[in-house]
Amino acid sequence: MNKNKSELFSEDYINKLKNVLDNMDKKSIDEGINLVEEAWKNNSQIITLGNGGSSLTALYFINDWNKSLFLSKKKQFRGRSLIDNIGLVMSYSNDLSFDDVFVEQLKNMLEPNDLVIAISGSGNSENVIRAIEYANQNDAITIGLCGYRGGELKKIAQHSIWADIDDMQISEDVHFIFGHMVMQKLCSN
Repeated sequence: MNKNKSELFSEDYINKLKNVLDNMDKKSIDEGINLVEEAWKNNSQIITLGNGGSSLTALYFINDWNKSLFLSKKKQFRGRSLIDNIGLVMSYSNDLSFDDVFVEQLKNMLEPNDLVIAISGSGNSENVIRAIEYANQNDAITIGLCGYRGGELKKIAQHSIWADIDDMQISEDVHFIFGHMVMQKLCSN
């Protein structure tokens, strides 16, 4: 029986995603989940950031974790995303530089032991790199979610979760899955 093109495409996509997931460093994923849980239990801020599709993933994490963890556990979740105030993002971009849009926000809010989660498919976005460098220098804990070769983010984040594939959509799928894993682990404890 011959498969039509749409069946082949979806099967190929799913197989690529499965292959990436099968070959990921599961220990790094569990370490990332545990870091979110530890920050939550210690009442530290969990701060997310990213560009493009990764900005929406960063926002989704905070939306999902803030609401669902508080509702299920009745414990405050101090989550925020650096992309959810478009006026502030545009002000820093216009008045300073898009490269500084995240680091300038961190200068105003970051506290020691906060967790900063940066999401970048390429791992090379300058504004993401500057934010992680700043967080590292100011006693925060950093996680980098990246794809492709991991870029600079994989090198400088204290903890990296790397989707080893040159495909933005598959990388973004994996990053989203990490957020759902966090959700299930923290809601189940």
